[in-house]
Amino acid sequence: MYVSVKGGETAIGHAHAWLAEARRGDTALAELSTAQIEQQLSLAVDRVMAEGACADRGLAALALKQARGDSTEAAFLLRAYRTTLPRFGYALPVDTAAMAIHRRISSTYKDLPGGQVLGPTFDYTHRLLDFALEAEGLAAPPPAAEAKEEAGRMPAVTAILAQEGLMAPDLASDAEPPDITREPLAFPADRALRLQAMARGDEGFLLSLGYSTQRGYGNAHPFVGEIRMGEVRVEIEPPELGFAIDIGDIMVSECQMVNQFAGTAEAPPQFTRGYGLVVGQNERKAMAMSLVDRALRAPELGEVATAPAQSPEFVLYHCDNVESTGFVEHLKLPHYVDFQSELEKIRAIRARWFAERAP
Repeated sequence: MYVSVKGGETAIGHAHAWLAEARRGDTALAELSTAQIEQQLSLAVDRVMAEGACADRGLAALALKQARGDSTEAAFLLRAYRTTLPRFGYALPVDTAAMAIHRRISSTYKDLPGGQVLGPTFDYTHRLLDFALEAEGLAAPPPAAEAKEEAGRMPAVTAILAQEGLMAPDLASDAEPPDITREPLAFPADRALRLQAMARGDEGFLLSLGYSTQRGYGNAHPFVGEIRMGEVRVEIEPPELGFAIDIGDIMVSECQMVNQFAGTAEAPPQFTRGYGLVVGQNERKAMAMSLVDRALRAPELGEVATAPAQSPEFVLYHCDNVESTGFVEHLKLPHYVDFQSELEKIRAIRARWFAERAP
């Protein structure tokens, strides 16, 4: 039912009523619970957690339900809610080498220490619609899952290259990293800030940029050094205690991309790495993020930056889907005065144009 009304409060009330009706859909069908969304649409939940920058599966599922499956709107809802929460402190850096592995693959080494763990992925499945899923409760049970590795030290594959001196070292810094949730984006942006922005950036945008680097817009010759997905321990160190305490585990996806590097007068030819770390199971975004991370490192490696993916301003200002949504969708708001001004201007210009050409 569509109702045409005037008045802000009345219009908002009708909008809420319409959204509630649309969200519920056909009342003859059972309503989806947030628990069902969390478990059965887990990859959508993971994406909303990452782009909403809030690692809470229940809240992400609720946001998806409220947004009727619109992941960008759901991320917006989740970020808005997160701003209302108190901040108790910062977690210590997670140790991905001690990850409880669910999936770990490398395209650079067939036999790598710790082995390949294929894990949950669509990569080895036929892309055919499974119509058995339409018959509720009749779908064939999935095959037995590969056993999960126990948590333990599993160094990154790039460490093998580093031992031979073939991998350029990542320069460590004792400086406190900036907090993009508390401070506005500013340039020049160091790598820590760039990685923060991309970690909660739009997957599709980063995927397109990552793809562009492989098509010549960034001079990338990448190899997947390693992709791993699993659970990592989150620890905080309260000042009153003076030691770290474990507050829980979260699922993350990590990618280290190996790229060629011709070297400079100061550095020999060697490999360099791009890095991506994303909350949840989302290796596609982790891979895209690692490709763009490497592209953004061009100036520090003495390379000429010519492509969009190598421009920090272009990448970071446009990768945030919540901010992008605001700028695009504000065009739906009333612009009557602005347009009348433009209308009068174009009429005057046209009148002069015709007058100059009149016989």
